[in-house]
Formats: sequence, structure tokens, C-alpha cells
Amino acid sequence: MRFSPPYFIIFISFFIIEVLIALYVRDSFIRPYLGDVFVVIVIYSFIRSFLNSPIYPTIIAVLLFSYTVETMQYFKLVELLSLEDYKLAKIVIGTSFSWADMLAYTAGAVIIGIVEYWPSAKSAYNN
Repeated sequence: MRFSPPYFIIFISFFIIEVLIALYVRDSFIRPYLGDVFVVIVIYSFIRSFLNSPIYPTIIAVLLFSYTVETMQYFKLVELLSLEDYKLAKIVIGTSFSWADMLAYTAGAVIIGIVEYWPSAKSAYNN
């Protein structure tokens, strides 16, 4: 375990962006798609803020986690667990499956992979 300020700054920045999108953006692209791209970046940067985990296995783990949450939406987990009345459960787990969301999660993982591969990024965040 270790603390990485650069990853934590990325986490905080993208988390704030996600909250602002959730609160104020009501459109058909940024909120549903860009928000899903960013959520993968939020989760990844949070993990890398505190764990010295290998880059690519961490990207894959975050992507698989995202796919799992989306799959739970397909099986209507919120309804199966009778959590329809709990707003937090509906926000965290979600309520509607979308292949476009899977694509957005994948795009987020690819963006992370490209940035992490970039030589200048590697030297800046490997501390």
C-alpha cells in the first residue's frame, strides 16, 4: 500500500466532474455516455491512489467490475432485492442495462491504457 498524490488528484477531479454531471447535465450524450467513460477513470484512479497494483491488471479488474454492475442491471438486481424505494441503490447498481454503457466502460479502459502507456505519463505517476 502507498499513497499516490497524482492519482488522488485525478480521482478527486473526475469524481467532482461526475457529481456535477449527475446534478446538472440533462442531455443525451454527456450524462449517459461520457459519464460512464469517466466512472471507469474514477474507480481506476481511486484504486491506484492507495494500492501499488499493476497497471493493466487493475484496468482489467475495473473493467470487469463495471461489466458486472451493468450485468446486474440486465438481471434487474434492484427489483430482485426489492430495493426500488432506495434511491442510493438505484444510483449505485443502476436500473437499465445498455450495450452502449458496456462500450463506454471499454472506452474508459482504453483511454486509461493509452495514458498509462504514454512515456511521459508513466514517469509522472510512478512514484
